[in-house]
Amino acid sequence: MATDPQQLPAVHEAWLPREHALHRPRHGGRQLTALICALVFFATPTLLWVFGVRPGEIENHRLSGFPSLAAGWGFFTGLPGWGTDQLAFRTGAIELADGISRGLFGESAPRDQGSGPAAGPLPGSPPPVGGTNQHPADAGSTDSEAGSRQVIEGNDGWLYFGADADLKCEPTRPLTETLNRMNTLRQAVEASGRKFVFVVAPDKSTMVPQHLPSSYPHKTCAQAASDPQWRQFASQGKALDMRPDLRAAEQRVGRPVYSPNDTHWSDEGAIEMTRAVAESLKPGVSAPWVATPTRQYTVGADLPPLLGRKDTKTNTEYALSPDGSIDRVGDPIKDFNVPTYRQGPALPQTINQRTLFFGDSFTYNSAHYLCAGFSDLRLLTSYTRPGDIDVALNEMVKSEVIVVEAVERTVSGGSLPFLEDSYLNAVKTALAQHPLR
Repeated sequence: MATDPQQLPAVHEAWLPREHALHRPRHGGRQLTALICALVFFATPTLLWVFGVRPGEIENHRLSGFPSLAAGWGFFTGLPGWGTDQLAFRTGAIELADGISRGLFGESAPRDQGSGPAAGPLPGSPPPVGGTNQHPADAGSTDSEAGSRQVIEGNDGWLYFGADADLKCEPTRPLTETLNRMNTLRQAVEASGRKFVFVVAPDKSTMVPQHLPSSYPHKTCAQAASDPQWRQFASQGKALDMRPDLRAAEQRVGRPVYSPNDTHWSDEGAIEMTRAVAESLKPGVSAPWVATPTRQYTVGADLPPLLGRKDTKTNTEYALSPDGSIDRVGDPIKDFNVPTYRQGPALPQTINQRTLFFGDSFTYNSAHYLCAGFSDLRLLTSYTRPGDIDVALNEMVKSEVIVVEAVERTVSGGSLPFLEDSYLNAVKTALAQHPLR
């Protein structure tokens, strides 16, 4: 006798008795909560934007854009960064938390602690991917020296970039290897008939150590490493040592040539680098130069944003006259990621060969003074993205002089992308194919 197949009950599975095999409970409450959270997450920034509230850029990076759906799983991993950056009142919240922390505990909120060093608060100094501690003596440091901080708060309101110390003690490669690679680059340039200059911009903590706090991460190791590393920069790397020139400038102006709340040197430092490089190429060329203060100007400082704050610094601007009469200072450059050219009349008191400054943010901040001392100048960031190496190679090929500038911390840490094997090999090949004779 045939039997009809069993029919499913004509009710929703959530309405079946709990003991029924097909019972499935509803999750309506949880689903509603999730939907509300998602709506708030996506809609709040949009509504605030409509009513004129804009999120501000802090922490020295551009606001994250909405992640692309084409990024696959990257869409989901990119959402937290986008959501965080779109919080319009985040700056106020950070300032409030910092004020409470200072009021109750006498120190800033520890929002900038990190597990690894970073190389620079401005574009042009990427963080290393790993570290090898060359200074085991630092293993005995006190707890207050453990870890790392992006910003070290010193005395009298002075701020220092934490990577100044971190990268001396946790380099990505040994300093000897870094300088060997720099010499490989030097040899490739000089073998092609070009001139090569390597200049190291000192860290602020090296030039103005008197305002550092009594204790900070990697203090013992960094202080022990500083002088030996500078001797190695000069002896093995044949680098220009800017420290004596900067100390002389400090004596002339009666103050440090670094701002209390910024990691870069001031205009006096930029002029001294211009002089030092020019003198290394043509001794005595800068003897007639005259630098005259013209005005004071105020711009944003780069270290407070790493603490979630905004502040300014005031510098003195100069007229720089190589012949003693005509000011040749140029306009600041706008985009360091593409080649920038500055040309002027050739003078006996200037360097007149085609000169490429291949550097970091110290070169960027010094560019308008470099125009005064070099009549045929080109500037380009040394942190070229992998796909843009050809741009850098093209500028090197077109140049008669190649000046490589790097800040002390990145040389100590070895985090210089143009010293990777693939980059060096490409430079050697390009310059060998286009020698100057």
